Amino acid sequence: MTPPTPQAITFIGIGAIGLPMATQLGCAGIDVTAVDTDPDRLQHAAGEGMRTTTDTASADEAEAVMCMVATAEQLRTITLGPDGVLARMSPGSTLVVMSTVGPDAVAELVAGAPEGVSVLDVPVTGGVSRARTGELLLFASGPPEALARLRPALDPLGQVVDCGAEPGRGQAMKAVNQLLCSVHLVAAAEALALAEALGLDPAEVLPAVAGGAGGSWMLSDRGHRMLQGPDTEVTSAVSIFVKDSGLVADIAATAGLDTPLLEAAAARFRAAADAGLAEQDDSQVIRTYCALTPTSFAHNDPATDLTTGDTR
Repeated sequence: MTPPTPQAITFIGIGAIGLPMATQLGCAGIDVTAVDTDPDRLQHAAGEGMRTTTDTASADEAEAVMCMVATAEQLRTITLGPDGVLARMSPGSTLVVMSTVGPDAVAELVAGAPEGVSVLDVPVTGGVSRARTGELLLFASGPPEALARLRPALDPLGQVVDCGAEPGRGQAMKAVNQLLCSVHLVAAAEALALAEALGLDPAEVLPAVAGGAGGSWMLSDRGHRMLQGPDTEVTSAVSIFVKDSGLVADIAATAGLDTPLLEAAAARFRAAADAGLAEQDDSQVIRTYCALTPTSFAHNDPATDLTTGDTR
């Protein structure tokens, strides 16, 4: 028998990917309370028919609390301690961690959860475009009964990949995913920069190679935004990949694995952040490769050498 769809969910973190996810839940008939500290984000959520607030009081009666925050430290601050979300959740409810925070952060929440409150580890991948269409991949791990109970609320978001009963395995799967994303994103930037260096038009190169053996989802998804330049829509900031690539490097080091390709990619994201691009779209890591010209990559700030990060 299919479990009933949860009637009330508190969704914490209504950012670029959190808003379309919460919107999908609302379209599935779930009563969503959107929690964020940014008034503009809350205004957008209200426009999608959600109840909005800056506090987590709705967690008291929610059947599930979904967290889509940026960092492990934000997650700890929101969920742990006497005033945290876990302390106010009711027995039988479930905390769903959908951020990329690593296995250790999830283990802290499991240890801090009161009796009767479950923790599901469900980081997602697919970006804003797939969040908008309900086609994310959800790497789910945690108590099977809690996962079964929450499936009607997870299915509208995309495809659930069951990673096992141990919380943290979803984060481990996401770490593998983020290694690939980090490397493929920087490889796409490097390839288009090479096209320009060879005198080719990157706008012509992109469709020609994207469908070939060297293509990747990152090239197809981010390539057009690389060509649009720094004014492109920010769907995932450079700072996110600085965080994620560093987190994955730490996870790999703990596992005893050398990751030279990841380290090279991470260095590019750090260089982009150091060049003042931290809050621009992650596609703009391409600007660390070359001084982009108006005729090739749309926009360039001539006052900044983005190869070195030095400001003149």
